Amino acid sequence: MKMTMRWFGDGDAVRLQDIAQISVVRGIVGTIEEKTEYDVWTEADFASLRQKVNAHGFSLDVIESIRVGEAIKKGSPERDALIDIFCESIRNMGRAGIPVLCYNFMPVFDWMRTDMKSELADGSYVTAYEHQAAQAYDLRRGLEMRVAWARGFTGDELRVVLDEYKAIDEAALFENLAYFLRRVVPVAEESGVYLAIHPDDPPWSIFGLPRIVRDAPTIQRILDVVESPHNGLTFCTGSLGTLAGCDLVSMVHQFAGRIHFVHLRNVELTGEQSFREIAHTQPTHVNLPAVMRALVEIGYTGPLRPDHGRAIWGETGRTGYGLYDRALAVMYLYGLWQGVERQREQRS
Repeated sequence: MKMTMRWFGDGDAVRLQDIAQISVVRGIVGTIEEKTEYDVWTEADFASLRQKVNAHGFSLDVIESIRVGEAIKKGSPERDALIDIFCESIRNMGRAGIPVLCYNFMPVFDWMRTDMKSELADGSYVTAYEHQAAQAYDLRRGLEMRVAWARGFTGDELRVVLDEYKAIDEAALFENLAYFLRRVVPVAEESGVYLAIHPDDPPWSIFGLPRIVRDAPTIQRILDVVESPHNGLTFCTGSLGTLAGCDLVSMVHQFAGRIHFVHLRNVELTGEQSFREIAHTQPTHVNLPAVMRALVEIGYTGPLRPDHGRAIWGETGRTGYGLYDRALAVMYLYGLWQGVERQREQRS
């Protein structure tokens, strides 16, 4: 298993030299934020990113994410051209020797929260989601509640986008994903790139938009579209853990061989379809120690990163992606992994 950290590029307040001081982190999860769905990620783009990462002693193990255009999700005529762009980016990624691509198929937005600064009892701050607040949200205000690092919308823009999705239900969105996978997975196979779809966050409908990467049955259905190890999963305990009925340990075993990237994040359920993020170390139904044990049991050796840390010790910056709490989290996760491995050695 390889401990990694997400880095957003030169504009990230968390520098590579800062991450290098976290002794157990060996890899970087990289991105180029200014790229749109209309841009090919060139060999030069990947080479430049990899050079920066290598210069600080890291390998570049994951790209998170190359954007999947809305036309692809909607199945509109423009999708074939956008899929061609996506495929060319995968080919260039393969040529650069970067093995894993994390992507999502969430319509319109990525992860959604209704509170970007919820205070915990210890004085730290986290993100939270309360479904009643989302339902009561005045869309005329635009998407002010959404995450800061992805594109926002004015009220008028948002209403237009949501109207375009009114004719698209879960069945239609799934067929559009299947079309995409049948085009893209063969290119990933040829390029030596492992696709890892990220679960929806949160995994239920918001503003009437369909969500299709929610739980074990919906994920299995996606993996069955193309029976290939290159059609795989990002296993995110924070997304999947917001559904009380998800048995995360069983899911690790069910998807053994198709998990190519792991996000470990802790959540506390605060009501029906409502939750907040909390410290990785706090005991909850997510049970990160049990998830780590399951990952070791299936022989997972790929990249793993801590996800969405708290804002602690007065740190400011990108919500969920500060240095301090993610550093604490990755050391905790490394300790869990090391402990499980030691127990296995003692039993053998």
